[in-house]
Amino acid sequence: MTDLSKKDFETLSDFRYRLRRFLRFSEEVVHEQGLTHLQYLLLLHVKGYQGREWATIGELAEKLQCHHHGAVSLVSRCEKLGLVYRQQGRHDKREVEVHLTPEGNRMVEKLARLHRDELIGSNGSFKVPG
Repeated sequence: MTDLSKKDFETLSDFRYRLRRFLRFSEEVVHEQGLTHLQYLLLLHVKGYQGREWATIGELAEKLQCHHHGAVSLVSRCEKLGLVYRQQGRHDKREVEVHLTPEGNRMVEKLARLHRDELIGSNGSFKVPG
């Protein structure tokens, strides 16, 4: 394994700084809309699931890197806010599909646009050492 140089440490430090700065921006704009960061991520992962407009609880747990019961709880909170709804699995009745409501779709569209604009404004400043 190769030792890290001073430049590598500087690059890693800068990456973590820029990442934290972006996450702070994200937390603030999401909070301004009355959501938690995890609620926004859930909406984003439902909308952004590859190849379809919904995701299962298990898939969301993986995307969010949380336990299944944590994803269930988060879906329940978003459901109470009118952002998502559940539907029995089409192919496997044991699965639960999570879909965005029109309000959930409106919210994720608005927030994702703000996040995209912030990333565009960073001008590709996320560098990786090596």
